[in-house]
Amino acid sequence: MANLANRDNFYRDLFDFRRDFENIFNRFFSDAPTRSGGGRETSSQSLIPAVNAYLDKDKKTFHCQVALPGVDPKQINLQVHGDILSISGQRENREEKTNADVVYREWAFESFERDIPLPEGVDRDKVSAEYRNGILEITAPIAAAAMPRRVEVKGAAEPKQMSAGSGR
Repeated sequence: MANLANRDNFYRDLFDFRRDFENIFNRFFSDAPTRSGGGRETSSQSLIPAVNAYLDKDKKTFHCQVALPGVDPKQINLQVHGDILSISGQRENREEKTNADVVYREWAFESFERDIPLPEGVDRDKVSAEYRNGILEITAPIAAAAMPRRVEVKGAAEPKQMSAGSGR
């Protein structure tokens, strides 16, 4: 029995393999050479930015950090629709190569879009955003009533026990 594999690791490895295989498959078809043979034409790819979102209980603030390296802040579109924070935009990658006497460019445009559900109590009118060093930092205050709070658990009163010598 000691030689059996941990089921959690097995399933995690299986899903990691599936994700990696899908990424390889998608890259293979999105990077296919063009018919002209002279490199790749302007292409459009999809980028899924990584997100960290958390509540700062001390400052009563919602924080959301979105990794967008190489994106011009002017190309970022940030909107609040009800309880959803929508982030979209485009990143342009330019790569210039020299091969003997021929110079050609490869331009790739990566569009991105990400919807993040806002927690209850976020003041949607006071959402602010700042872009620095490839990270988009989004903050918004949260109402104190919406913050998680600890609830005290009280023990129930113990029932009275009758002694053996007492009659009715």
